[in-house]
Amino acid sequence: MKARDMREMDNQTLLDKLEGFKKQLFELRMKRSSAGADKPHLFKSLKRDIARILTVLRERELAGKK
Repeated sequence: MKARDMREMDNQTLLDKLEGFKKQLFELRMKRSSAGADKPHLFKSLKRDIARILTVLRERELAGKK
């Protein structure tokens, strides 16, 4: 997911997506520890998506304070 697409979403949608991505990352970690990950490239993409969402939320927070 691109940051520009995330900037078009409202805060509640971003928070819902953030929760979903964190859940997926947790499940992927559990799968890796028990049987090995089927798609190890998903770790990197999920972590980046989480970071992008947090960045957009922080940008909005800072813009609101000014």
